[in-house]
Amino acid sequence: MRPRAGLRRLGAVVAVLLVVLLPLAADAAVLKRGSRGDEVVTLQKKLKQWGYYDGSVDGVFGAGTEKAVQYFQRKNGLTADGVVGAKTAAALGMTLSGSGQTAQADNSSDRSVRLLAACIYGESRGEPYKGQVAVGAVILNRVKSSKFPNSIAGVIYQ
Repeated sequence: MRPRAGLRRLGAVVAVLLVVLLPLAADAAVLKRGSRGDEVVTLQKKLKQWGYYDGSVDGVFGAGTEKAVQYFQRKNGLTADGVVGAKTAAALGMTLSGSGQTAQADNSSDRSVRLLAACIYGESRGEPYKGQVAVGAVILNRVKSSKFPNSIAGVIYQ
């Protein structure tokens, strides 16, 4: 295969995966199962203080935190989906910065796309197009799964 053909093919794979990545970037200011960090600690502390949460304040948005958020949402007339978006955050008196580890946004999404492209190229450069897309799909499916890190970099470097 000629080098330029390989680069065009890789570009096509990245373009397809961008369509999948854009929803992740749009989720930047959301806390949900799998999220980690200081904003989750703040969330857990508030829920615990108000009697909605009885788990440990560990900064990991797991099943217990999700149930507490749903309980809070039901009691406050919000959609009980277990996801802390703008409305739930406002009801909690929180402001979400979007800098949590659930999704990559702005500059970091560019880095994530480049890292994903490099990983696809490194793992499947000699494979047909479908094989390259499959490698990217596996990485993105793992990002969405609560059993793996919730960032592209986390999955790749694991």
